[in-house]
Amino acid sequence: MSNKILVAYFSCGGDTAMAAKQIAKAAGGADLFAIKPLVPYTEADLDWNDKNSRTSVEMRTLEEPAIADKVENMGDYDTVFVGFPIWWYIAPTIINGFLRSYDFAGKTLVPFATSGSSDMAKAEAVLQSKAKGANWLPGKLIKDDTTIDDIKDWLKEINII
Repeated sequence: MSNKILVAYFSCGGDTAMAAKQIAKAAGGADLFAIKPLVPYTEADLDWNDKNSRTSVEMRTLEEPAIADKVENMGDYDTVFVGFPIWWYIAPTIINGFLRSYDFAGKTLVPFATSGSSDMAKAEAVLQSKAKGANWLPGKLIKDDTTIDDIKDWLKEINII
């Protein structure tokens, strides 16, 4: 039995996109899908120091921005990695919208995140309530010094490879 894998990710600065590409490679060439907002974020939108910036408001109100594209063949995937930068100790609200957009019952979901200083424990706990019926595996925080061998070791630990 084959395990068709998708690595879906949201990235603003490029760190999460880079991590997603490493995971896809380590998983033997998994498919990639960039989760993008319908209205792209500007630099001002991403200013977390401004309490009125778009992202600050989204995170405070839990408003989910519309997503630009859909995974047309989500039913084909057995395992879906979901990647994001940590914002305010949790996943950006666009990830909630992504998880609500599909039926993940019976699928394996694996979170991964990028952050300079936060862990992802709270993010993992919150996300598990967003995709009912999914089998969640332990996620990984990908830091600047995480190597492809570190990712392969994690994938072995969670029985993906």
